[in-house]
Amino acid sequence: VLYAVFVILPVLQAMQYSLFKWNGIAPLTDFVGLQNYVIALGNGVFSTSVGNNLLILVLSLAIQIPFSLALAVLLNRRFRGRAALPLLFFLPYVLSEAVTGIVFTLMLQPDSVVDASLTAIGLEGLTQDWLGDSTLVMITLFVLISWKYFGFHMIIMLAGLQGIPRELEEAALIDGADRRQSFRYVTLPLLGPTIRVSVFLSMIGALQLFEMVWVMTAGGPANASTTLPVLAYQEAFKFGDIGYGTAVASVLILLGGVFGAVY
Repeated sequence: VLYAVFVILPVLQAMQYSLFKWNGIAPLTDFVGLQNYVIALGNGVFSTSVGNNLLILVLSLAIQIPFSLALAVLLNRRFRGRAALPLLFFLPYVLSEAVTGIVFTLMLQPDSVVDASLTAIGLEGLTQDWLGDSTLVMITLFVLISWKYFGFHMIIMLAGLQGIPRELEEAALIDGADRRQSFRYVTLPLLGPTIRVSVFLSMIGALQLFEMVWVMTAGGPANASTTLPVLAYQEAFKFGDIGYGTAVASVLILLGGVFGAVY
């Protein structure tokens, strides 16, 4: 009942709004059918938004997840100081996205902390307009998103690794496998369900990317960092076109459903 009231009904209502040209105040009378969807599919900003979400998704699966797995494998071994490292790596995840966005926005301003640090160590040639360069802004955002969330995926992987009996790996080593073969043919298959959960959460997170983008760039410069949630929010609440905004949100819901079905 709770799911129906707070999820299913609002989704259906949003899809209803997407069939109207509506500002959220006047009566819901101007029915336009699928016109909002047609406008969205022909809009360059919409295409850019979809591309940005897919870019973050691909980079997350190709870089963030493998990095988190490698770090979890490293932390699953016994060495001095091991107990403190998971906490250290997990700390960014518990920070507010809005606070994280504000802090990094200040640090990435021209001649601020990042540029000053690079200049101080003789790497002034690497200084960039991190958030103002349309070709660089999404890579900058991905690095910050990865910094914030890799610890979450690492904890999931580490929990999965600790649930695998060591006797299985030891048996593989006794049978003549080296450590790489033991990981490839014993550990990795047993870790498969955990990896799939982490991949699914990463995919959904890439589609829902809003807070840090809105706080740091608001979709700029020139819509170069706009994502689907940012576009839906802008159209619905900044420009007052609830119908078009909910059409964009409905496309996002459908994409999430597709990825969920594939998973």
